[in-house]
Amino acid sequence: MSDPFVLAIGLLTHLKASPPAAKPNPPKELGAGFVEATEPVLCQSPIALPSVSRVENSEPEFSPVGRNPSASWLEQQLFEGLPPESFRARDAAGIAAHAWEVFADTSAAEPVTYLPTAQSRPLSGPQMYQQRLAALRSGQTYTRIAVDSFASWWRDATNQPTYEQWKGLLASEARAIARGQGGNRLAILLGDSISMWFPQERLPKGPLWLNQGISGDTSRGILSRLSALSATQPDTIYLLAGINDLRRGARDDEILWNHRQIVRRLREEHPQAEIIVQSILPTRLGTISNQRIRRLNREIAAISQQEGAIYLDVHSQFLDPAGALRPELTTDGLHLNRQGYEIWRGALLRSQSWKALSDSE
Repeated sequence: MSDPFVLAIGLLTHLKASPPAAKPNPPKELGAGFVEATEPVLCQSPIALPSVSRVENSEPEFSPVGRNPSASWLEQQLFEGLPPESFRARDAAGIAAHAWEVFADTSAAEPVTYLPTAQSRPLSGPQMYQQRLAALRSGQTYTRIAVDSFASWWRDATNQPTYEQWKGLLASEARAIARGQGGNRLAILLGDSISMWFPQERLPKGPLWLNQGISGDTSRGILSRLSALSATQPDTIYLLAGINDLRRGARDDEILWNHRQIVRRLREEHPQAEIIVQSILPTRLGTISNQRIRRLNREIAAISQQEGAIYLDVHSQFLDPAGALRPELTTDGLHLNRQGYEIWRGALLRSQSWKALSDSE
């Protein structure tokens, strides 16, 4: 990372003091699967934090949480301070199981190095929030830091950030990238917890990456926060949305309308960018019909083509013979383990290869 990039982020965030030193950063033919077409939580040392609105109801954290594989401990950390109506009790067991397994899973077919130990990276929403905040305040970008950076700041974090606080943090990261991008290519992940927990060290090399996933978010929520990206100059935007809409009882026409509006807005505001709309992944949850997901994906593919976006079929790569999410790729029937993220990474690499070939023509 160039010094001007660091300087730009530092100026943007009004950096006055640096947190404890982090470890240095580690020095047109379509391919298969494509169709063209409550207050901020302070860190351990006081620093000036951006003002973020307080809201009474926060989104539940459908993401890995905690450092202890005890389900009751994880559930306590997950839902402390949240209104009971903001989540369903039957979600708790799956969420708690996901918390420990997502990065500690050992079922990958090929060895992939993610963790020296189970404590070396954030495993919960509060921990990730604090790490990303510390990175931002030190003039760095989250997707380019070592996974264990700023551990003393996030290791004991338990207070759940609200949805509005996550929006504020991600908007600040987007502004920082916009100020410091320079001539670098930029790729954006836009979505929910599945995007949010993509391991930053496994993002394909080459461009800068901006992760704009928020746990529990819906297509409507994503549509409402696109303005945070207005100053960025991305080459590629990867959209993955819809599963939380299904969990919350949204109608198909609502989900499809939101997808169309998201693509239109992105095309209008980022005409230079390739918009890649990814299929909704299958699940193993009895409350969500995989047949309905397949039907929605056919409609999303058609919308992508109509609106000038690229549809990326990742759904088929995650299917078992029964048409559900392959059990070896998930921690709780919905979220991905590290083997699942490796398959998704492969899809992103293929999309990059296709784009490079397309740009060379």
